[in-house]
Amino acid sequence: MRLPSKLNPSLFHSLFQDASCPILIFRQLLQANATPNDVTFSLLIKACISSHSFSRASPSATLQAYQIQTHLFKRATDKFLYVNTAIIDFYMKLGFTTHARQLFENMLSKDVVSWNVLICGYSQNELPRDALQLFVHMLRESFRPNQTTIASLLPSCGRREFILQGESIHGFGIKAGLGLDPQLNNALTSMYAKFNDLEASQLLFVEMGEKNVISWNTMIGAYCQNGFPHKAVLCFKEMLKEGLKPSPVTMVNLTSANAVPETVHCYVVKCGLTSDASVVTSLVCLHAKQGLTDMAKLLFKSYSTKDLISITAIISSYSEKGDVESAVECFNQTLLLEIRLDAVALIGVLHGITNPSHFAIGCAFHGYGLKNGLTNDCLVANGLISMYSRFDEIESALSLFFDRSEKPLVTWNSVISGCVQAAKSSDAMELFCQMNTYGQKPDAITIASLLSGCCQLGYLRIGETLHGYILRNNVKVEDFTGTALIDMYSKCGRLDYGEKVFYSINDPCLATWNSIISGYSLYGLEHKAFRCFSKLLEQGLEPDKITFLGVLAACTHGGLVYAGIEYFRSMTEKYGLRPTLQHYACIVGLLGRAGLFEEAMEVIKNMEIRPDSAVWGALLSACCIQREVKLGECLAKNMFLLNYRNGGFYVLMSNLYAIVGRWDDVARVRDMMRDSGDGCSGVSVIEVTPNRDANNNLCPSEVNFFIMRQNL
Repeated sequence: MRLPSKLNPSLFHSLFQDASCPILIFRQLLQANATPNDVTFSLLIKACISSHSFSRASPSATLQAYQIQTHLFKRATDKFLYVNTAIIDFYMKLGFTTHARQLFENMLSKDVVSWNVLICGYSQNELPRDALQLFVHMLRESFRPNQTTIASLLPSCGRREFILQGESIHGFGIKAGLGLDPQLNNALTSMYAKFNDLEASQLLFVEMGEKNVISWNTMIGAYCQNGFPHKAVLCFKEMLKEGLKPSPVTMVNLTSANAVPETVHCYVVKCGLTSDASVVTSLVCLHAKQGLTDMAKLLFKSYSTKDLISITAIISSYSEKGDVESAVECFNQTLLLEIRLDAVALIGVLHGITNPSHFAIGCAFHGYGLKNGLTNDCLVANGLISMYSRFDEIESALSLFFDRSEKPLVTWNSVISGCVQAAKSSDAMELFCQMNTYGQKPDAITIASLLSGCCQLGYLRIGETLHGYILRNNVKVEDFTGTALIDMYSKCGRLDYGEKVFYSINDPCLATWNSIISGYSLYGLEHKAFRCFSKLLEQGLEPDKITFLGVLAACTHGGLVYAGIEYFRSMTEKYGLRPTLQHYACIVGLLGRAGLFEEAMEVIKNMEIRPDSAVWGALLSACCIQREVKLGECLAKNMFLLNYRNGGFYVLMSNLYAIVGRWDDVARVRDMMRDSGDGCSGVSVIEVTPNRDANNNLCPSEVNFFIMRQNL
């Protein structure tokens, strides 16, 4: 568009509002020999900020800002206060906080608006300390803050470490008579929600004289942030009763409340919000989060919005289900759309790789991360370490760990947990000692991983030392920490200590109940295990597969056949839980030990999944107890044909023949075991007093123990 050469600058002002590229209109103004004034520059800056081409810290936006500032100096319009304030706002939105502060300091005169722009800019750029310091400086300069000042400052106080400052600013606002402003009340409601003080948020919301859509959106978001999705939905319904029309922000907040996806989608269509990118993205994420991955993918294809957040949610949802093939297919589609996965998307894929058949895919994504520089991200590195540890590739995990120059606590936790998961608990203990030399202090996750390592190695003393560390440092003995302690004491021979830990926990979670039930089962205290199961139900908790595994093990140890059958039937029929191979091994072993071999075989015949060596081994073990040689030989032949020839198989057959005095067969089985190379030595773990050499020095393992004690 070419405009006439002689036009008044005021005619251009209306063009700035709708211009897709305001800087081009400004250039045409100069070419028309028109002289821009202060209003021109003010409108130009606002138009540039709201332009579609504006992107934070983009080269074009940065160039525009420099060009405008140059013309300001050239035309001497920088003497106007509101023009300088506008250019400061522009720089703040670009993220150039230092440059904006320099312009502010060079201003000959300032007003409350210019102070507000800078304070708001610091808040938006996540520089809370700078915003708070500037507010104090503003007061010292005798400027009187207004509602906008306080509302701009409150987002900087939305962190746990700034609770005192936030409450102080609230008090300042009340004292200054600024408490009735809706903008301020909304900001205060949001701030207290971030402090997890929902009671204060509700009180502010109820006392609001005038509630606009922003007020309702803030309260809906507050309920969602604090884990009350049902209250968020009720709040949304109350908003509709008040006759207010939902905005895109309302629908985005509602999707985070885990509402019914179909209902939210229908309402979005009804309100005509399907053209809003943020709403569509939220809908896709809601479906993906609730496991409706195919519907999420269909939504993604149906709308023109194609962003990284949506595709990440879909990929992560497929990975969480274990459908890695579909996740890879979505990844290929992102390449066609020229969308590059970021660290969050890559982590979502890596967490889903749990099947050994998908290990090669995990390695391929590792290569993708290396090519695109994503492995430099700490979370990606941790995800890779966990993946390699999951498949016993501990050397690869350690290589990734030691190659990193920066090792935050989360990375140490990943590699220590990985070593324990790969049954390399001794390496985990050594890494812990190294971790302390780097100045890293353990947290609850570190302690829980080390306690699991103590279970593997039978290190009761180290477990007790870790318990002492928990008590001295007031680490909460709840959830996974308490569960790990109970498990450690149970498996290291001190169930009495495990009981004390359990009863010291005020509100045990399901995992903690499972741990104590398994402990009682391990020691043959089946009646205590059953009582815990009953109390668990009284607490309103619903048992899971691990709960029933502990109870069935208790029935097996106690020989309680009918109780075991009832628990197995309750698991499948009442709670709808699908039995795993471990559950089947327990019930088959229970029936077999009672001599009910026909019933045991019937269970195996009706299994929904193919029996493995544990199931057949449980029946073979029962044959040893009942001296059923003929059935035992049939089972052994079956296991041999299925290639289940491990050391335990040969030992069971050897014991079966020994029980009935068939010593020639015992020798034959032992020769077979020796020839196959599957023989293994039995190991018993006991704790002894510290070993010392001839010079009275501690042995290496004891040195490690005392180093750990010193570090803790």
